[in-house]
Amino acid sequence: QVQLVESGGGLVQAGGSLRLSCAASGRTFSRHNMAWFRQAPVKEREFVSAIRWSESSRYYADSVKGRFTISRDNAKNTVYLQMNSLKPEDTAVYYCAASAYGLTRAPDFGSWGQGTQVTVSS
Repeated sequence: QVQLVESGGGLVQAGGSLRLSCAASGRTFSRHNMAWFRQAPVKEREFVSAIRWSESSRYYADSVKGRFTISRDNAKNTVYLQMNSLKPEDTAVYYCAASAYGLTRAPDFGSWGQGTQVTVSS
């Protein structure tokens, strides 16, 4: 299993930017698909973005397409989520997740970080 630790969350005004990082431990990181999910209060956890282990494909939820960019650095065992043009509705706890095969469905991911809070003020 891969251990994951997120960082980079915080409070930002609408229209601002944040970059989340997810540091992974384990020698198999480069063979895992990585994804970001988020969960707002009283809402279910939802998919945000994913990237294949080979970096051949990236996936985004419609709500963040064009504003968020996912990337990874396999040499540093780290995945990033650059978030631009943030909106108040982006406020949530953001979770990093790893899976050998999953891409967009939370049940397919066996490794999760503890989450990092992102708050966007209007």
